[in-house]
Amino acid sequence: MDILMNIVTLVVALLVTLSFSSISPSSKGLSLSYIIQLSGLLQVCLRTGTETQAKFTSVELLREYIMTCVPESTHPLKVGACPKDWPSHGEITFRDYQMRYRDNTPLVLNGLNLNIESGQTVGIVGRTGSGKSSLGMALFRLVEPAGGTILIDEVDICTISLEDLRTKLTVIPQDPVLFVGTVRYNLDPFESHTDEMLWQVLERTFMKDTIMKLPEKLQAEVTENGENFSVGERQLLCMARALLRNSKIILLDEATASMDSKTDTLVQSTIKDAFKGCTVLTIAHRLNTVLNCDRVLVMENGKVQKAVVGFTSPKPSVVWALWWVIEFDKPEVLAEKPNSAFAMLLATEVRL
Repeated sequence: MDILMNIVTLVVALLVTLSFSSISPSSKGLSLSYIIQLSGLLQVCLRTGTETQAKFTSVELLREYIMTCVPESTHPLKVGACPKDWPSHGEITFRDYQMRYRDNTPLVLNGLNLNIESGQTVGIVGRTGSGKSSLGMALFRLVEPAGGTILIDEVDICTISLEDLRTKLTVIPQDPVLFVGTVRYNLDPFESHTDEMLWQVLERTFMKDTIMKLPEKLQAEVTENGENFSVGERQLLCMARALLRNSKIILLDEATASMDSKTDTLVQSTIKDAFKGCTVLTIAHRLNTVLNCDRVLVMENGKVQKAVVGFTSPKPSVVWALWWVIEFDKPEVLAEKPNSAFAMLLATEVRL
């Protein structure tokens, strides 16, 4: 556009200067003034047209989402009223559970059979793509099942509305989420707890001194995405918010990944004390965070990993006999088995 306008300006200037008597001097000056202004006006028109096209592209996308986006819970499942005290124990059972993210795609969880007793702390480990995070998404019904069921305290979660299900469970994600507002609003958005309770959970998550130093304390402003707090402080605030919910089932997706080792140790002890009596599922990317768990669940390819165990046969015709053992046991038991996948993961991490 600039090159074309420079050429047009040159042509007009040559015509003005070479025409001696046919055009008056005032018309020549007016022509030069207009042609110089036209370059900027065309740039503005081009920029405005591009922005308008982009705005209408957004409108088209919004219209497509509204008209064609499939809402959650489209399956004709029987949804009933959630029991008032559900879940009271926190027992989780997977029965031949299958899940895929979209139609005509491979299963990410394939025939999962698992029983997690109430009050247990379970560490979920596995390599990338093994289905660790998919297990948490299935628990919150972010993706509807392709087969099988998940029972919490003998109640099928597909018979519970999404609102009731997700308000009864608590998740502390790897990426902390804070909202624009005050510290108090981020901890207790529904204003159902007293300030004393808020200070108690802040003290248990080692954030009391940090909030006390702020001029407005609990009424201090939180910017967009909590940018006025560090990543570790944001994670601790999310953990304090989880403590206030007092849920029986807690899902931790590597909640201490953004903290230093000292704070990580303190927070791990806090999690152990604060969530005592709750069923805690810890999706771990570092094996040292699950060594203190009651049980460790090793996953691979959307299934519970199975280890090969061999023994010498007394018959000379059969040298080895093999069977499969599900890797869902205490961490010290799995670590002592040389053929277990958990022991191999542990040895790999130690070498690294």
